[in-house]
Amino acid sequence: MASAKNRGAADSNSVTPTYNNAVRLPSAAKKKKAGAPSGKSGKSKRSASNQWTDREIQDEISLHINRARKIEKNEKAKHAVPSSAPKAPKKAVKQDKKESKSSVAKTSKVSKSSSAKTELKSKVSSASKSTKKLLSASAFGSASEEVLSEINTTFFKAVQDAEKAFANKREPHKLKVIPLGGMQEIGKNMTLFEYDNDIIIVDVGVAFPEESMLGVDAVIQDYTYVIQNKDRVRGIFLTHGHEDHIGALPYLMREIKCPIYGGKLTIELTRHKLMDAGVGTRGIELVYAAAGDVIKAGNSFKVEFIRVNHSIADAFAFGIRTPVGNIIHTGDFKIDFTPINGEPIDLGRFAEYGRQGVLLLLAESTNVEIPGSSPSEKHVGESFQRIFRNTTGRIIIATFSSHVHRMQQIFTAAEMYNRKVALIGRSMLNTFSVANSLGYINMNPSTLIDINDINKYEPEEVVILTTGSQAEPMSALSRMAFASHRVVDIHEGDTVILSAHPIPGNEKPIYRVINELFRRGAHVIYESLADVHVSGHAYLDELTLIHTLVKPKFFVPCHGEYRMLFRHAALARRLGTPESRTFILNNGDVLEVTPDSAKIADFVPAAPVLIDGSGAGDIDNRVFRDRRILADDGVVSVSIVISKVSGKLLCPPAMQSVGFLFESEAGAIQHDLSQKLYNYLHRLETNKSTKTIREAVESNHIRDALKSMLFESTKRRPLILINVMEI
Repeated sequence: MASAKNRGAADSNSVTPTYNNAVRLPSAAKKKKAGAPSGKSGKSKRSASNQWTDREIQDEISLHINRARKIEKNEKAKHAVPSSAPKAPKKAVKQDKKESKSSVAKTSKVSKSSSAKTELKSKVSSASKSTKKLLSASAFGSASEEVLSEINTTFFKAVQDAEKAFANKREPHKLKVIPLGGMQEIGKNMTLFEYDNDIIIVDVGVAFPEESMLGVDAVIQDYTYVIQNKDRVRGIFLTHGHEDHIGALPYLMREIKCPIYGGKLTIELTRHKLMDAGVGTRGIELVYAAAGDVIKAGNSFKVEFIRVNHSIADAFAFGIRTPVGNIIHTGDFKIDFTPINGEPIDLGRFAEYGRQGVLLLLAESTNVEIPGSSPSEKHVGESFQRIFRNTTGRIIIATFSSHVHRMQQIFTAAEMYNRKVALIGRSMLNTFSVANSLGYINMNPSTLIDINDINKYEPEEVVILTTGSQAEPMSALSRMAFASHRVVDIHEGDTVILSAHPIPGNEKPIYRVINELFRRGAHVIYESLADVHVSGHAYLDELTLIHTLVKPKFFVPCHGEYRMLFRHAALARRLGTPESRTFILNNGDVLEVTPDSAKIADFVPAAPVLIDGSGAGDIDNRVFRDRRILADDGVVSVSIVISKVSGKLLCPPAMQSVGFLFESEAGAIQHDLSQKLYNYLHRLETNKSTKTIREAVESNHIRDALKSMLFESTKRRPLILINVMEI
């Protein structure tokens, strides 16, 4: 039996991991039991600093593995373990050392990631503790077959597990960028950044429904992936307070609880939105952030707030520091050197990140198709002053309720020309209340009046600030245009200003409202007629400047329809970012990023979720189909009365319709259709080979027959409802 000091032959195919600062592993060569044979020491060489080096640690792990394999080999040959064994020849010891060193030399080098080293050290140290007692008790010299087998199984398996864990650590962690909204669309902006066990979310916005989404109030993201990983969400970071960036928060915060970070105005708008929706703020930490603040989120992210200009106060871009590199997320921005409130965009900070190195840039694309640079917000103030000076009647201005800078311009012009300002619209009142409480509105308190008091003033003394710049059906301006507002009617001589640019897809309803305002005698001013609006989004030259300062390795255009993203990607290529490093993502794509590579590797659920009244969910196509039919051709309801005993028809069917027949034709057509349906039901009763009336209704035979009769008579296809009553 070989002494415990002997070294077994190394397996040249084994992979031996390396790590630094390891705890001293127990060496069988140092374990001597009284009476056990002694031999030449096989102790490993120590480094000059008395600290175990990588090579020494490799030797130790390799020797443990070799010894276990040697024991296993000998035991299989002998089938028994003698109580004592002669001392192994010195030559054999030297040969074992030589083979062991050769094995270590052939071992492939692996990554020295500190986390991997720590995990391997922990696993091997734990395995060593479990075998130390066995090694000390047996010293191999008088061990039974069972003890040797246990040594072999316990330690060898533990080291294999450590090797496997270490190999897994060699694969570098990847940053995942997962947009759930805002890609190839306008609105519902939301992007997840995931690394290791940490997730942060940038923005949680809402979108306007499309015209085909009849009855839908809003569109939000699919939160399936977020909810599945809610314990890993370290925080939500808001770029600014517009609805397309914070509007969906009440729906998400019903499902998860985590801190929310943003500027003062953004956080207060968020607080009001959560309270108004009945979600509340319990368990949700709302944290103010200012330009230059750096927020640590989990172990993987540090988020810096970078000041930008936009059409709302407290707008920020984010510098996100991750283990794989720096990321810039611009949010919505423009470069305005003469902003209404606050300071200009911090271009110096973007340049500093560019000097440090930016791995990935995500930049908005809304106005990439417009050459030049966007005008300053001050131009709108000058236009307002000119219009106020030349207008004698009432002035009604529609703008986004969250456009605090525009609100300030209107109050300034009103006070300059001795007008009072009344606010209409719940969101307008809420935003004004929050902004005024934070000191973002500079005005004389007497300038603001209640909407119910406007008739106490002459028309030339009144300005009405309202919502509805996008012609939302229930907005105040839409109701004024169609004479359904409870307080304000449009009078001849009123001047209506639409101080907003139509969101893509909203053009038709906006022009419908404009047409109706003209019909009622109002003078309507909109963007194409005067400088009553400037965009809060960067034009082509501004985007070019950001790319030039940041110099990203990889680029993802966001916040825009596909044509906008495509044009922005083309801009990035012209500025030096190769096509292979530019990604136009779909909502739900998982972009995996390492320091040297990026690729779309997976997909998560990201279909739009429709909000219909108080409900949120997937409204299926059947519902939309029925709503379209109701809008196009109306509904026909048929009531059939049958005997509960015999199932026979007791009276002719009754027919009613809504939105189907014109009044001039209703009587004759309904009478004709009722007679045709009665004859059809009578034939069902007399033909015993066919189904009963109830069976024909349940199998849609009667519905199909009635559909044919209606189309034959009217060339229309209304929605059909059939009600069967048993007496």
